[in-house]
Amino acid sequence: MKVILKKDIVNVGKEGGIIEVSEGYARNYLFPRKMAVPAADAAVKELEKSKKRLEKKEAGKKEELKKAAETLSGLVIEIKADAGESGKLFGSVTTTDICGAIKALSGLEIDKKKIFIEEPIRSLGEHLVLAKLQTDIETKVKVSVITTAK
Repeated sequence: MKVILKKDIVNVGKEGGIIEVSEGYARNYLFPRKMAVPAADAAVKELEKSKKRLEKKEAGKKEELKKAAETLSGLVIEIKADAGESGKLFGSVTTTDICGAIKALSGLEIDKKKIFIEEPIRSLGEHLVLAKLQTDIETKVKVSVITTAK
């Protein structure tokens, strides 16, 4: 029996996939849990329409992320932190600090999990940080750590 999966199922298939399963598995497990629907002609056509809509939406989102990456690459993010006389920080600059500074400066909201720091920022000066907005869209962001004036 051919079914269209509504959810990702481990070792079976991904959401939106049309797969062949036994009738008992479909009737007793997939259908009652609303994990799949029968692959009738109308359901297949609806699936194709929804895939096209999703592709258009993804293309728009990708363009938006590319613009955000261009904006980020041109920015120099300034973060104020307490430091000793030798220029060493009391603590370190975190991805949360960087995300907050980006939002304050440009208005872009970036998840802290998409910012990658090679090693903790524990000194004053300029540092390069990688921002991976999507698997194929990434940019380097300059982070300038300055001391708070007392």
